Amino acid sequence: MTEKKKKRGRLLVISGFSGVGKGTVIRRLMEEHPGYAFSVSATTRAPRPGEIHGKDYFFVDNQTFDCWAEEGRFLEYARHLDKAYGTLRDHVEALREEGRDVILDIEVQGAVNVMAACPDAVSVYIIPPDGRELYRRILGRGTESPEQIRKRLTKAVAEVELVPRYRHVVVNDQVEDVAREIHQLLHRRRGLRLPKREALKKTRQIRRDLEEILKEKDFCDTINNCISK
Repeated sequence: MTEKKKKRGRLLVISGFSGVGKGTVIRRLMEEHPGYAFSVSATTRAPRPGEIHGKDYFFVDNQTFDCWAEEGRFLEYARHLDKAYGTLRDHVEALREEGRDVILDIEVQGAVNVMAACPDAVSVYIIPPDGRELYRRILGRGTESPEQIRKRLTKAVAEVELVPRYRHVVVNDQVEDVAREIHQLLHRRRGLRLPKREALKKTRQIRRDLEEILKEKDFCDTINNCISK
């Protein structure tokens, strides 16, 4: 009797505004459902406290990253705040062939490329309850300089335009709830807590919130000047 072939795993693409809590949501998702596998990306940024090479990221220098890109080893790669991130193609494919549902935690540029290359991918964009909550979460890290905060907020303002490309948009109000929602969406068990049309409306309001914060905190005199810096 021949051995039954394992069902190919699903591909789950998760993105969100910087500081929205993607990492926390993904950790909860994997704690609750051990069948998931996290795609370990390569990056040129330095490790944050507690991060482990090969578990959280493959931390490499710019020369190595560029070499891998030239060799076509990435499913996608992009640059964010002067650092590069890339998803290793062979790593993802091996996990899916094992029957694992693979989670990609990637920026919007890379996510758009993956959606084009992998039409079967389930894409989810995570938003905060509102723009001021996002600002509070970034401040709560206690690791960001004013210039870094400005870059994160202005990037979020620009990123709003790409959110409609995602199949699903979810609100990270409670980690447990959003992790459960994403799992159910992947397995087509339930619909969104907030319809996508309403989520996109909320996303546009978040953009307006962030524009106001950028002006209030003197990050820039006008939004156009701020974004162009």
